[in-house]
Amino acid sequence: MGKDYYKTLGLSKGASEEEIKKAYRKQALKYHPDKNKDPGAEERFKEIAEAYDVLSDPKKREIFDKFGEEGLKGAPGGGGGGGGGGPNGPSFSYTFHGDPHAMFAEFFGGRNPFDSFFGRGEDDMDTDDPFSGFGMGGHMGGFGHMGGYPRAAPGRREVGPKKQDPPVVRELPVSLEEIFTGCTKKMKISHKRVGPDGRSVHNEDKILTIQVKKGWKEGTKITFPKEGDETPNIIPADIVFVLKDKPHSVYKRDSSNVIYTAKISLREALCGCSVNVPTLDGRTIPIVSKDIINPGTKRRIHGEGLPLPKAPEQRGDLLVEFDIRFPERLPAASRETLERILPA
Repeated sequence: MGKDYYKTLGLSKGASEEEIKKAYRKQALKYHPDKNKDPGAEERFKEIAEAYDVLSDPKKREIFDKFGEEGLKGAPGGGGGGGGGGPNGPSFSYTFHGDPHAMFAEFFGGRNPFDSFFGRGEDDMDTDDPFSGFGMGGHMGGFGHMGGYPRAAPGRREVGPKKQDPPVVRELPVSLEEIFTGCTKKMKISHKRVGPDGRSVHNEDKILTIQVKKGWKEGTKITFPKEGDETPNIIPADIVFVLKDKPHSVYKRDSSNVIYTAKISLREALCGCSVNVPTLDGRTIPIVSKDIINPGTKRRIHGEGLPLPKAPEQRGDLLVEFDIRFPERLPAASRETLERILPA
């Protein structure tokens, strides 16, 4: 005969969700080892946690109601006909791995219920539901359906400080034109927020406005404090946007400088050429070269790059690199002519 989780919590089989919560509160308060020093209280406390873990989860409870503990835990032949994977039993294997003390702390929202209630006497604990006014409800990951997370009433201390989740980091793609002029980005987020009762949680949409300043460098971080998900026991995480340069069809970025690649032929490289270089603000600047342009040659146009982040009235430079296109083949006559006129 397996465990009877209903009996452990002092319930009948058809108990409601609210009755299960109430029974767990009463039994857990009664047998918590910090209050109950009787031999076996610790073990009883663990059994109460396991019973609540099963009965508060609809799937586990359904299997337990049909097949008992053996069927729930996958014992061969158990559960009235093949529990644990037999021909007529469920394909399910349950083992309670929860921490009863962590479950207790989460159920009462991190508060120490002993401060206000254990001082009244154990008889009152057994007959009264000291937390009925808080309307416990909700879920907790890892323990199935748990009691909610009520806010501590005035005069009751909380156990330990709230912890803050680590920052949520997202890239913020920007174009070089946006860095050149500065821009405003609006990001819509949806985050969880705790209601006025201190325990209910709802989704809330919000628009985050980011003022991208002229000249900001890739990797610049913009932080919105505590805009992540909020729960009764967790301080919302900061949301951090990290500036990321979008690939550009014309330029490459080098800090506050921009690089333009001018494609020229071998003839232009040897005989001279004129190149119209586009600027970020839509102008063109001609560069005339009468000298030989060697591979790797660069020309610098001062003050035509991006604004400097700390002095946006000043700008970096526009660097012109040359990509010399060599011919894939030469006619024999051209080859002979080049051999005669080019230096060895």
